[in-house]
Amino acid sequence: MSTKSNNEAFRTISFKILDMKKRHFLLISGLSLWVCIAGTIDLNVLFNYANQSVPSYINEDNTPSSNPITDEEATLGRVLFYDKNLSLTNSVSCASCHKQALAFGDDAIQSMGHNGGLTGRHSTRLSSARFGEDPRFFWDERASSLEEQTTMPIQDHIEMGFSGTDGDPSFDSLIVKLSKLSYYNELFLFAFGDQTITEQRIQNALAQFVRSIQSFDTKYDIGRAQVGNNNAPFPNFTTQENNGKALYMSNAATGCNRCHRAPEFDIDPDSRNNGVIGVLGSPGSLDLTNERSPSLRDIVNANGVENGPFMHDGSLATLMDVINHYDDIPNNPNNTNLDNRLQGPGGDLDLTDNEKLELLAFLKTLGGNAIYSDPKWSDPFDANGNIEILNGALPIVLDYFHAQAENGQVLLEWQTSFESNVDGFELMHSVDGVEWVEIGFVVGNNEASFYQYVHELPVPGNNYYRLKQIDLDGAFALHDIEFVFIEMEETEIQLYPNPTHGPVHIEFSSRFAVAQVFTMNGKLVFESDLYQSNSFDLSSLIAGVYFVRFLDHANQKTKTMRITKL
Repeated sequence: MSTKSNNEAFRTISFKILDMKKRHFLLISGLSLWVCIAGTIDLNVLFNYANQSVPSYINEDNTPSSNPITDEEATLGRVLFYDKNLSLTNSVSCASCHKQALAFGDDAIQSMGHNGGLTGRHSTRLSSARFGEDPRFFWDERASSLEEQTTMPIQDHIEMGFSGTDGDPSFDSLIVKLSKLSYYNELFLFAFGDQTITEQRIQNALAQFVRSIQSFDTKYDIGRAQVGNNNAPFPNFTTQENNGKALYMSNAATGCNRCHRAPEFDIDPDSRNNGVIGVLGSPGSLDLTNERSPSLRDIVNANGVENGPFMHDGSLATLMDVINHYDDIPNNPNNTNLDNRLQGPGGDLDLTDNEKLELLAFLKTLGGNAIYSDPKWSDPFDANGNIEILNGALPIVLDYFHAQAENGQVLLEWQTSFESNVDGFELMHSVDGVEWVEIGFVVGNNEASFYQYVHELPVPGNNYYRLKQIDLDGAFALHDIEFVFIEMEETEIQLYPNPTHGPVHIEFSSRFAVAQVFTMNGKLVFESDLYQSNSFDLSSLIAGVYFVRFLDHANQKTKTMRITKL
């Protein structure tokens, strides 16, 4: 059952659940209050992935029309991205090689796989992966789209282990594994409308999360927003940075912008390799296929700290090493796939030392801030690797819930055709359909079941009932309201004064033996023998509304009334 239709009415309840957590922090943006708790995702309070602000001068976008970013699927993608259960040994996740603190790259030359093996290439940064013309991914462009790319590391024998080769289980085994995790039952149902897990759905969700990772709060973007084009001096730049920008943009000076094209700083899809052709772990071997690079955005962080090492083999430790490489491209006759813009006269930059420093200063303006700290891209799991979904769609199918009056009581019945991860059912009662109290709790069976509960103390007149389903992760849903009218009994009784500060007098047309006083949720708090007196005193009770039940000589209920204690 989905809780979406009940979000507003039960906002107070959901925040009470949140307050029970030990670790939480608040982010206030405009008039919105975002509650972020380590190890929890509140499906009533999603981060904004789908409608982030993008500068008007950004034109390239590789998002396919078949997979636009949605908050629901990107939220699922965030969990998948950080979940170590996606590896065979539960030891690594996508985030193990693509760290938020490093613009979703890695500072190791080779990243470590699930069983201690090392990747064949250096892990690329994922910052601003969406904003580029080339839809292909990986250094060698072997993935035709980001969607295809997302599950290829999962199916790699070294990286995450569900390869279906070398004795590894297949991707289908991963789907079975994930289907047994209750939080994926809720997240896939929330994102796609049912709990079915498929590779395509995993791909779509992961791709949406990765494409949501953007960085437009850089010094470059602040300056670019103030001028009409990339060639005009930026008013917020130093002289050195503006000189470096002029070098970068000039085809005559460096030609950097011909391959890494501003303002996206994405790679030209027609690029060939750049002269770095080594193979990790195999000295002397050549790899001529690396024709793609990540965006140059966040090549450094906002403080100018470089997110290296660089290139597919991690062979260039610093940006100055990169500049020096392009300043003098190695001439290897075996490199038959060198980009023609790096060949022959003009292929080398031949920069002065001062020009190199200017170019470096400009590259350092491409570092953003929010990408490193924004919780929407952070690890949703707690320190122990656990996660709880709040206000999710429950893993339960409720066939019906019904209430009917029987002999002055109300029989509540409901039936489920599917249950999974169910804690139980709270029975809620109201006399006006607005104020609700719990009258009972029934433990769930976690299988298709029929349930009954008897409300022994309905009030004369209107009685409203609601079933609250609760799962083991704390999420809940409320079923539609059932209404029962209890007829007034023929025996006339008068209680006065009502409301009362304490003393209560009784007048009735036939003798009763006992008066019992109950709280609104059915707890017996007072009992008086009416053989001794037709009055009793409620002074000891706290102020509130109570039920008074009168029993006859046979100890059978014959009348129930309300009384207010002042």
